[in-house]
Amino acid sequence: MNTVNTALPHNLTLAANTSVSRRLPSALALKLQLPLSAALSAQVHRHRQAIRDILDAKDPRLLVIVGPCSLHDPQSAMEYAARLARLANEVSGEMLLVMRAYVEKPRTTVGWKGLAYDPRLDGSDDMVGGLTLCRELMLAMLALGLPIASELLQPMAAGYFDDLLGWVAIGARTTESQIHREMASGLGLPVGFKNGTDGSVGIACDAMRSAAHGHRHFGVDPQGHPAIIETAGNPDTHLVLRGGHGGPNYDRASIAQVHQALGRAAIAARILVDCSHANSGKDPARQPQVFNAVLEQRLEGDRSLVGMMLEGHLFDGCQALGGELRYGVSVTDGCLGWDSTERLLRDAARRLRMGAQSLAG
Repeated sequence: MNTVNTALPHNLTLAANTSVSRRLPSALALKLQLPLSAALSAQVHRHRQAIRDILDAKDPRLLVIVGPCSLHDPQSAMEYAARLARLANEVSGEMLLVMRAYVEKPRTTVGWKGLAYDPRLDGSDDMVGGLTLCRELMLAMLALGLPIASELLQPMAAGYFDDLLGWVAIGARTTESQIHREMASGLGLPVGFKNGTDGSVGIACDAMRSAAHGHRHFGVDPQGHPAIIETAGNPDTHLVLRGGHGGPNYDRASIAQVHQALGRAAIAARILVDCSHANSGKDPARQPQVFNAVLEQRLEGDRSLVGMMLEGHLFDGCQALGGELRYGVSVTDGCLGWDSTERLLRDAARRLRMGAQSLAG
């Protein structure tokens, strides 16, 4: 790529292995280009408050974060969102459905980093186009009435989407990062910290305690300038269980251990279970089994289990990048197809409705 003329004095240079290929618009510039309307802004605030109310046991509904492992195709993403919006209305008395709109993907080594990085999926890394496309997609999903969830991986990218999100995840690999804890402390929305990849929750407990406090830290202001950022602390953090190297951590014995760990750290027991990753053995077809096991514990009275997360797309499984891609099939982790997801959530709504009626009777 051609590099940008940085106009540095002759005695100042970039690092030997670094070049500037293109400048990004500031977060403010993109927000002005693709603004959030007053009506949609009010909707986002209502969604955030609804999620807070579920976390605080003021709302008895189940929180369900559901959707593609990652967005890679706008057309299939919007088809999924439209289907989810219709289902969300039908089950709104029992569940709050939130659309996964993940546009950044952590990589163990290398690979496709997500729609924000490489929207053409060809290694061209048009991040300007990626940021624009992602914001357009999220605005279109909001227009359907859906709350939106995403994982914030690159703190510099967060400012391009933070006004659109109802819920945020900090992943297992970044929960230990001080930078992500500082970022979370300044987000005015609920944030779920995942347990570490080894399955332990100690790191996530430390992260929640850190994010609950105010910080002063290095950052970037909305105009894109380096700045000292001051945060007030986030009271709406909670734990996301995703299993670990030793296996799942959603069973009754594991949940009991999690309660003890949260109690020792003086952290409120607000637990969301990720039905994918190590909890399903990375087999998307096992996600309903995990979901139903957690739902059973909740129906038995464990109200600390505030919700679940499902990775789902229009069709089952996943596919490798390269060649002609199958429509509606994930290009990252394997997903549960729509038919199975819809059936699972309808049945869960029925069981929750019956449980509420039996308590009332």
